[in-house]
Amino acid sequence: MKTVKGAIVTEKTVKLNELGRYTFEVDIAANKADVKSAIESVFGVSVISVRTMISRGKAKKSRKGLQLKAKKWKKAIVQVAEGQKIAALEGV
Repeated sequence: MKTVKGAIVTEKTVKLNELGRYTFEVDIAANKADVKSAIESVFGVSVISVRTMISRGKAKKSRKGLQLKAKKWKKAIVQVAEGQKIAALEGV
């Protein structure tokens, strides 16, 4: 199971990066402990806290007028220790 799927880069998350908080899309079945260990092993930083939330799949319409639903997904906001940064996400 791949816990961390990728980083979420928006205007709001870039502002959070300055405070030492980074936002990632994670596997829907991953818990906070899984996310913490994955971030620490991949990026080599110490994680202070992890906040997770599940975004529901929104309703969409197809060309033929059928009602479809996008999949729900999970994101995690990770707080790293003071003075540490994830270099791959800086300056994005």
